[in-house]
Amino acid sequence: MSTTEPSTHPPGPETWAEVHASAEFQQLRKRLRNFVFPMTVLFLAWYLLYVVLADYAHGFMSTKVVGNINIGLIFGLLQFVSTFVITWLYVRYANRKLDPIADKIREDIEGDAQ
Repeated sequence: MSTTEPSTHPPGPETWAEVHASAEFQQLRKRLRNFVFPMTVLFLAWYLLYVVLADYAHGFMSTKVVGNINIGLIFGLLQFVSTFVITWLYVRYANRKLDPIADKIREDIEGDAQ
């Protein structure tokens, strides 16, 4: 947590341009993209698999596992599970890889604004 007091004067446009051009900000953006894009592709592929199987593999998806619970229902519920897992992975990744850089950038901006 930052110990610097918030400035009464917000940073000007030139400060934001400097931050945007800084190596730290570029590293932050790169690390964010390195997580978000592959995870998005992975999730969309998983979801597309579910939709395609539901549409074209009726026999497989309607295979009963226990009682009235079939593979289609399990795949549907796993969509929720995968969403929670991705959220947990992102929070963990952000805490370790993104937040330290973002905190440093914010502290630099707040220090310059005073």
